[in-house]
Amino acid sequence: MKKIFSFIFIFLIVLFFTFINVSFAFAPSSNKLYNGIDVSEWQKIINFREVKDAGIEVVYIKATQGNDYIDPYFKRNYQEAKENGLKIGVYHFLTARNTEEAKDEADFFASVISKKEIDCRVAMDFEVFGRLTKKEINDISKVFLERVEEKTNKDMVIYSDASNARDIFDEELARKYPIWVAEYGVREPSNNGKWETWVGFQYADNGRIRGVRGFVDKDYYTKEIFLSNTIEIPESEHRNNIDKTRKIKVKRGDTLSKLAIQYNTSVGMIVNLNKIRNRNLIYVGEVLKIPYANKEHKGETNHLIYIIRRGNTLSEIAKKFNISVREIVRLNEIKNPNLIYIGETLRIEIK
Repeated sequence: MKKIFSFIFIFLIVLFFTFINVSFAFAPSSNKLYNGIDVSEWQKIINFREVKDAGIEVVYIKATQGNDYIDPYFKRNYQEAKENGLKIGVYHFLTARNTEEAKDEADFFASVISKKEIDCRVAMDFEVFGRLTKKEINDISKVFLERVEEKTNKDMVIYSDASNARDIFDEELARKYPIWVAEYGVREPSNNGKWETWVGFQYADNGRIRGVRGFVDKDYYTKEIFLSNTIEIPESEHRNNIDKTRKIKVKRGDTLSKLAIQYNTSVGMIVNLNKIRNRNLIYVGEVLKIPYANKEHKGETNHLIYIIRRGNTLSEIAKKFNISVREIVRLNEIKNPNLIYIGETLRIEIK
């Protein structure tokens, strides 16, 4: 009899923990999944007919970054994806460091995507935080999301890696906006304790798809990623900043290299703008002018930010963006090329 009771007790415990695991699994918001990719200037010219034939149904396209950078392939990607019958979403890479800058970036983003017909929720990609506190990050996110919704009349989605979803973004945002989550090398994203389900899952950043040269991000989407309102985004304007710089105060531990990465600019531009004689000598409390991101490029050099992920090496990153390790080391002033850290940001030069 004792053996029977012991067996029943063990069975109930196993059943209980099985139930707990199932209950807390981070699952898709609905059963049907749509195959997708997300693209930017890194993929250069894409053959969307071949992409469609390869089974891709949804494509998210980078439109803007900061308050004046337009992805140079945005218009072409939008037009070609539209002509080939793909479901389209657009996203903005947010770099704001306060709520006023968040409003400015929202207005700029809305002006660039105005008069476009899209099928998917508009996405906020906010992943490089510099020295911002959690409260500042969430305040900036809230202002940006609400402002874009107001300007576009479209619902929003938050793009975030699993770590930031768990540790950075708060419950208020999770209650109001669904998540498109990124986590690689797993069958399903890990539970973050805030969102119960996901509407997008970026499961690889080294995918291969016919029609795209090199690597591309691969995604699954659910039906909840799609908009019920797909009418043309209303036209809006973005004021041109007379002062193309922002002022920041140097904090302990800052270097010109770190500031250049944080604000998506170059050490040379900061040096020239502030007439710095010794680039290795800046002082805590010193006020520096920092240029905003460059506009859409037409052959000139530009820089974007890459966040180091688990398993990355400099040689792998260099191959991904068709540049040399030496260029990455030079641009980021890396002392030991064999020592890079997960979550660290690298500036990547594109032409």
